[in-house]
Amino acid sequence: MAQTFKIPQSVLVVIHTPALEVLLIRRADAPDFWQSVTGSKDALDESYSQTAVREVLEETGIDCAPGSDLADALQDWQLENVYEIYPRWRHRYASDVIRNTEHLFGLRVPKARPVRLSPREHTAAQWLPYQQAASACFSPSNAEAILMLPRFVTVGVSP
Repeated sequence: MAQTFKIPQSVLVVIHTPALEVLLIRRADAPDFWQSVTGSKDALDESYSQTAVREVLEETGIDCAPGSDLADALQDWQLENVYEIYPRWRHRYASDVIRNTEHLFGLRVPKARPVRLSPREHTAAQWLPYQQAASACFSPSNAEAILMLPRFVTVGVSP
């Protein structure tokens, strides 16, 4: 059977409340790594928005698909990060792939809530004020995205 490699195009979804509490989830394969929802496209023709909806549901149990109560709460921030894939995870990609493009989204939920984790991917969840959440992230691009929240709110954009 041929090995299927990950597509180096992913989403980062910062889930937050109006009070700027941010959901972080702890990786099962790296217990010191806290992060927002993230994940790669399943197919090249899958849109970033479709990827975001799928990953949020898979990783937290929160439904923000079209037609759901939170469909309008998922906002495409129209920002991307391109970064070098951490060496510990490069084996998941084709041998010539070393960079990933990450598309950013925000998802505003009415209040902090319990989430349903996929134990294969994540072992714990916590809601933190955005500055604490940014400090707890292992990924610099994730921390930077979280620190952008007040700027979106200040300019009247609903992230």
